[in-house]
Amino acid sequence: MLTLTDNARQAVVDLATQAELPADGGLRIAAAEGTPGDFDLALVTEAKTEDEVIDLGSTHVFVEKVTSTVLSDLSLDAEPNGASTAFSLTPQQA
Repeated sequence: MLTLTDNARQAVVDLATQAELPADGGLRIAAAEGTPGDFDLALVTEAKTEDEVIDLGSTHVFVEKVTSTVLSDLSLDAEPNGASTAFSLTPQQA
């Protein structure tokens, strides 16, 4: 299962709070259409039916079912970059 670093957890919580998402909302990760190996990240108000849900307490990360398999051994990290946040995927630490 995709894991999140502490930085990524805090970034997702901050983004969801700033966007005033409802309690069922969060960050959704899905395969980018037409670009194999790339992923789209979007703030959404709820998960899609087959999404894997990572509960962060006050918000969630939703991972598209097909994408979940690809990301299963990766970790999502985040780094503030001025007014935005840069997310990256790295291998999980053993």
